[in-house]
Amino acid sequence: MAKALQTLLIKPAGPDCNLACTYCFYLDKARLFPETKTHRMSSEVLETTIRQAMQQSGEQIAFVWQGGEPTLIGLSFFQEAVELQQRYGRGHRVGNALQTNGLLLDEAWIDFFQRYHFLVGLSLDGPEHVHNRYRRTAAGQGSWRHAAKRARQLLKANVAVNALAVVNDYSVQFPEESYRFFCDVGLRHMQFVPCVEPHPKNPKQPADFCASPEAYGEFLCRLFDLWRRDFRRGVPTTFVRFFDTLFYRYVDREAPECTYLAECGVYLVVEHNGNVYPCDFVVEADWQLGNVTEDKLIDLLNGERQRTFGKMKAHLADDCRQCRWLDLCRGGCTRNRLPYSDPRSLNVMCRAYRMFFAHADDAFRELADDWHRRQRAQAGAKQKVGRNDPCPCGSGKKYKMCCGK
Repeated sequence: MAKALQTLLIKPAGPDCNLACTYCFYLDKARLFPETKTHRMSSEVLETTIRQAMQQSGEQIAFVWQGGEPTLIGLSFFQEAVELQQRYGRGHRVGNALQTNGLLLDEAWIDFFQRYHFLVGLSLDGPEHVHNRYRRTAAGQGSWRHAAKRARQLLKANVAVNALAVVNDYSVQFPEESYRFFCDVGLRHMQFVPCVEPHPKNPKQPADFCASPEAYGEFLCRLFDLWRRDFRRGVPTTFVRFFDTLFYRYVDREAPECTYLAECGVYLVVEHNGNVYPCDFVVEADWQLGNVTEDKLIDLLNGERQRTFGKMKAHLADDCRQCRWLDLCRGGCTRNRLPYSDPRSLNVMCRAYRMFFAHADDAFRELADDWHRRQRAQAGAKQKVGRNDPCPCGSGKKYKMCCGK
């Protein structure tokens, strides 16, 4: 079955960034584009990309703007992008998400995000000492003060904003402090991404700034307990992407994140010059699928090269195939199997996920049971179940004393 074009990840300023974070995996992609020192998407490439996306997608399409730092290209570029979406749209539901370090945001940017309902992912690792450990400028200056200020400004303007925190060898020590920091700021949607980069001298081992699997596993367990402690009447009040995504698997639905699908290759990456790649983590010459000015996006998404990439995920290590948690993690992201050139390598964070699943499995099963009860109760309410009738959730209680409260 052909895949639908639903998501495009676009890098309008390529790998360029106004920070020099120690753990960044994308800065060195500049070597792929040696023609110029500055990389910016032209109006022609932008229009071609959006026109194709609108013509070749279904009723909805999501544009994810990343980098490097995408705001380096300037606000007028994104104003043009929205105008093109409106020009070529055919009743589409269009979503725009932008990942930024926040340094260049000002009132004009924030007004734009609010007006056009952009979802902003703010790269913020936690409180000041955590964030500034690795997220610094080329001159060695910390960036926390700017990022934290932008978070408050975005929230005050009612812009939808998520915190994206990279979990490294230092930040992994502070799950409680980081979680509470985000809550106190008002960033109740959080994403904690483990830093997994190969060591420069041994690609089979993670770099020194990566958290160990044991430390990351402990981090996830403590984070999960904090998340559960903040529930109100059985409903979460904070949203941690990993937990939210995992919950889909517990209620027998496909996860919304490619990491936990049986196969990947469900979206495309368009670089500043129009080159198209299968994934953000494999922007490499060997994996270039084509160019948007010469090829159709829908053909590249369903082409043989993209299918080959997607199927690599299913080439699992023997330990994975025998693991009781395989149906949940699906082997994790293939980029976390070092060396990446061998997809059958075991995921670097395997021990972390085993620790976490063992810790959280019972709680997730209870949450799933509760979710199913609520679904049945809602269905019963639609059927006008009487308040004195047995509750459709099967508890044996009257509807008014159970889910009908």
